Amino acid sequence: MAAAVAALLAAAAALLAPGPPWAHGEDPPAAGPPAGPPRGRMDQALLLVRNALPAEGLRLSAASAACHQCSYQFLAFIPASNGSLRKPSVTVAVDTQHPLTLLLDGFSEDRELCKIHYHFGESGNYSLEVKTLSRSTQTVSCDLIINEDPINSYLPILFAFLVYMGILAIVIVGRLLMKIDPVRNWVCKKLNPRETDRLINSELGSPNRADSLSSDPSQHLWSAVSRQRLRSLDTFRGLSLIIMVFVNYGGGKYWFFKHESWNGLTVADLVFPWFVFIMGTSVSLSLSSMLRWGSSKKKVLGKILWRSFLLILLGIIVVNPNYCLGPLSWDNLRIPGVLQRLGFTYLVVAALELLFTGAGAESVTEMPCPALQDILPYWPQWIFILTLEAIWLCLTFFLPVPGCPRGYLGPGGIGDFGKYPNCTGGAAGYIDRLLLGEKHIYQHPSSSVLYQTNMPYDPEGILGTINTIFMAFLGLQAGKIILLYKDQHKQIMSRFFIWSIVMGIISAALTKCSKDEGFIPINKNLWSISYVTTMSCFAFILLLLIYYLVDVKRLWSGAPFFYPGMNSILVYIGHEVFENYFPFKWKMQDSQSHAEHLTQNLTATTLWVIISYVLYRRRIFWKI
Repeated sequence: MAAAVAALLAAAAALLAPGPPWAHGEDPPAAGPPAGPPRGRMDQALLLVRNALPAEGLRLSAASAACHQCSYQFLAFIPASNGSLRKPSVTVAVDTQHPLTLLLDGFSEDRELCKIHYHFGESGNYSLEVKTLSRSTQTVSCDLIINEDPINSYLPILFAFLVYMGILAIVIVGRLLMKIDPVRNWVCKKLNPRETDRLINSELGSPNRADSLSSDPSQHLWSAVSRQRLRSLDTFRGLSLIIMVFVNYGGGKYWFFKHESWNGLTVADLVFPWFVFIMGTSVSLSLSSMLRWGSSKKKVLGKILWRSFLLILLGIIVVNPNYCLGPLSWDNLRIPGVLQRLGFTYLVVAALELLFTGAGAESVTEMPCPALQDILPYWPQWIFILTLEAIWLCLTFFLPVPGCPRGYLGPGGIGDFGKYPNCTGGAAGYIDRLLLGEKHIYQHPSSSVLYQTNMPYDPEGILGTINTIFMAFLGLQAGKIILLYKDQHKQIMSRFFIWSIVMGIISAALTKCSKDEGFIPINKNLWSISYVTTMSCFAFILLLLIYYLVDVKRLWSGAPFFYPGMNSILVYIGHEVFENYFPFKWKMQDSQSHAEHLTQNLTATTLWVIISYVLYRRRIFWKI
């Protein structure tokens, strides 16, 4: 299947890929429309600025619509014509990912001549003619002309979508054929499939499945129900993981498959919190299962400590981005990371659940307020979590940061009109640099490109871990709902829906339903509280839908996401370690083509789905 997908997408790449990169700063011929250098620069267009003003030079600056409160950045100077027949011109490359505001100032008189808001198309060729309409009134016109139409850079996504829909159609037809008795009997005779679900014990806290069931009918029923519900959880985990693998591999180099520069959300910002959420859900089910089967709290705590230690160790030693800087040593070792945060979050949430939960706690039904039976019995946990949130708020908004305003949540750099260039992340960045050191945190944050920040900043830093714990705790809450209501599907789904609404209301209040103007904007780099409530709102709704389709109506088996969800740690570490190896990566003919990048990234992601399926069929599951 991967080979077919690669071949089809490679064909699309050949049809859609532009030519070689064009150089910056070359002037086209003066006579006639500019032919323009060859196309090919990804996420950029060519803009020719021609100055027809007789005695005034021009200064061209630009600001991106995605850059909040950013000062204009100088692009080029265009000298005056001084009566020459050949009008001075300069060619510049402009960004096409977001709309731009172009500002033309008179260089000698320092006056604003014109301001243009425009969204350039990728590989387009444009001209900006600046000329005088009336010498008496000094009226200046700025006319933007399209010399060559841009390409449609989104066609490869459409083509890939059609390819995968075709594969899905083939699978559906195959399943329909399997309903025909002769066909089904022949396939079963050839493949001889064996039941593997009983041997699966998903990592990060999924419940153990016993090899042999108890003779107690109630326990038999409970085991069956647990297996069904875990299928939806593994599907949820696998969906998050596969999107994570795809965006980590590059996401076709599309901006919406990259992390947001600062405030706001892209597809890449969704997956990590969802993975944390479902980890918390699995912790609730896992600990309940182990305590119900008679494991002592001391033994369970030992397992929690060991799993946390392994996750943190794997994150620091195996999956460390600073390997790209050379041999890893203490001088350049990045201490925070995805697995490190997962390990510490798992430790806190699992220990908290173990401390305040006993065997059979989920069977308590008689409460003064039955509608809150998944909350009130666990009030000590809520007090602990709310205390952590109070600490996050106090440190974020009241900790003095040298050279920065108190409570600063911005990216620094050219943001806030360049007033606080070295304040990236405010208190969160300051704490990491103070406690860990600048060389031991992430060196190239997502804010460095758009906001031109120079300070290292780690999106998996110390302060943001508090809200990651809160995210996992909300996932833990989903697990409590499953345990308390057992096979009452309507109750479970209604509770998921209510929690989603509550989290959505909190997010709306914190953000004022805006990207940048709220009290606490949605920010993945900071793991702001509004980011957690928004992601948990989406997570509850998504889990509700998957639970309904997979476990209640059984309209969907969870494939193909179910398989990587069963081996999530293996897939995550594997895709990080083998990222630059064939067949997951190869030398491209045109590195400036979205189509070729998308072909490579989708092929690599599909291969990990196939690998996880093969491991599932062979009953190989790596857990820690």
